Amino acid sequence: MAVESINIQIDKGTDFSQNFVMKNPDQTIIDLTGYTGVSKVRKYPEDSSNVQSFAVGIASTTGTITLSMGTTVTSNLTVGRNYYDILVTSGSSVVSKVFEGSVMVNATISV
Repeated sequence: MAVESINIQIDKGTDFSQNFVMKNPDQTIIDLTGYTGVSKVRKYPEDSSNVQSFAVGIASTTGTITLSMGTTVTSNLTVGRNYYDILVTSGSSVVSKVFEGSVMVNATISV
C-alpha cells in the first residue's frame, strides 16, 4: 500500500483533532480491527530533540484514524513547518507507514 501524503495545520496552544480514513485502491474502507497506531511530529524528520506525540484513536469498522493533541502539547510545538507520519501495527504485528506529510504550526497570539 502506498503512503498517502496529507499536509495538516495546527494552531499552537489550541486543541487539535483530525481524521484520516484508510481505503483500499478500489476506495473501499479498510477494516482496522486489531490495529494500533502511533504518530509523532518533529521540526525535522531526523530531529530527536523536540518530538511530540499525537494521541491516536482507531475506529476499526470505519477505517478511521483520529490524531489529536491537547493545548499542553501543541504549546510545545515549534512554529513553522514540521513533519509527521502515522504508523499502524496489525494484529499480526505487521508495521506499516500509512500517512505522512508536513505540519504547518501557526503562532497563536492570544495564548
